[in-house]
Amino acid sequence: MGEDNKIIRFDWAAKRLLRNKANFGVLEGFLTVLLDEKITIVEILESEGNQIHADDKFNRVDIKARNSKDEIVIIEIQNTREAWYLERILYGVAKTITEHISLGDKYNTVKKVYSINILYFDLGIGLDYLYHGQNSFVGVHTGDKLVINTRDKDVLVQKKPEEIFPEYFLIRVNEFNKVAVTPLEEWVAYLKDGVITPGTSAPGLEEARQKLQYYSMSEEERHAYDEHINAIMIQNDVISTAHLEGCEEGRIEGEMKKAKEIARKMKQTGLSIEMIEDMTGLTKNEIEDL
Repeated sequence: MGEDNKIIRFDWAAKRLLRNKANFGVLEGFLTVLLDEKITIVEILESEGNQIHADDKFNRVDIKARNSKDEIVIIEIQNTREAWYLERILYGVAKTITEHISLGDKYNTVKKVYSINILYFDLGIGLDYLYHGQNSFVGVHTGDKLVINTRDKDVLVQKKPEEIFPEYFLIRVNEFNKVAVTPLEEWVAYLKDGVITPGTSAPGLEEARQKLQYYSMSEEERHAYDEHINAIMIQNDVISTAHLEGCEEGRIEGEMKKAKEIARKMKQTGLSIEMIEDMTGLTKNEIEDL
């Protein structure tokens, strides 16, 4: 692909562009392919987790949307490892459910939630690049799945727990190492490398190729994007060489040393003090003293 056709990475697009209604088609295509059903986004829902601020967290980007079935979809993009990651996924889903049910409402107003997590780091041991989890109740002795009798608009209906409980998707981007053939594989290839094949028929990708052009951004936006990508590369490199899996996580001294090492590398590349503060949690004085 020529330099003139360079495509913006999905994590940056999610932060700056995909919240725009004009670009909903890109997100809808991604969700349609992943969930294997036609998805139409009605609106982007604001919350503490996905508002855009000047001090946005570097590591994490997320979008929360409502689809045409009145379900809520959380798309979270994580560039580097954080402690208690699975616990945070659970908390985010629980918080979303409670945010969208009012005090005094009946429980049948609880929204089905999809939690889609795009991970650019190693999360545990597994052979696949895509994992899916969902609540179901299975007979301990019989192995059958329980179907629940419930009331919907005063009519007794049967529902599977899967129709109510959240669904979780973990996309381990770095584990994808194959030639993209299916629409899902094409999407994961784009998530990993920012590459979209011209003429693709995968839902949302052709629109992404047209609308997420690097040279369509202003010079200021391109500079911010380049700094973002550069910072990711530096941080991942430092973490991969400095972090030992067996080390005692949470030790203040060790974490501070690692943060300073990351900040020193970033400072050498010319990143601003403000951006380094956001990325490492160090103070301005600590950074200036490096």
